[in-house]
Amino acid sequence: MKIASILASLTLATAVIVPAAHAATPEELIRPIQDQWAEIKYKTPEKQQEEGYNKLAQQARKLAEQNPGVAEILVWEGIVLSSEAGAKGGLGALGLAKEAKAKLEEAMKLNDKALSGSAYTSLATLYAKVPGWPIGFGDKEKAEEYFRKSLAINPNGIDPNFFYGEYLVDRSRIGEARTYLETASK
Repeated sequence: MKIASILASLTLATAVIVPAAHAATPEELIRPIQDQWAEIKYKTPEKQQEEGYNKLAQQARKLAEQNPGVAEILVWEGIVLSSEAGAKGGLGALGLAKEAKAKLEEAMKLNDKALSGSAYTSLATLYAKVPGWPIGFGDKEKAEEYFRKSLAINPNGIDPNFFYGEYLVDRSRIGEARTYLETASK
């Protein structure tokens, strides 16, 4: 009886002393995806990027399956898929672009302000670059609307300013673009 009491006390004391396991934050979960994306984007030869993004998309998909309902993970899954589509190019990339769009829209339903509104920036870029109907879902007006929403959430962010500036240049609105590109460069 006395031994059982001592064991119970030790068990209780151990439970109080040993801290609970650290639950990873969404930012910690996506960090490896972000780092690998940057490695592919900036250090991998262009001809090898599609394969790199494809492997990374599989990792992002698995992470999303293991952590359902996490907007930040879905945003990065969408970013990786859209990057893979860009590297693939042509009509064969349309399926990837549609999948990226779906992931970004799902993320926005969960939390449209996740990662400082990055889903808006990524969706805007897709709407700006994907061909319009009847081939794809591209829509310049919707792109502009989403860029503006992204900038409302993150007015000084590099990505929303750079990609909106790029969009404006592509639309021959150079004067307007300068302000956004200068903000991005700061």
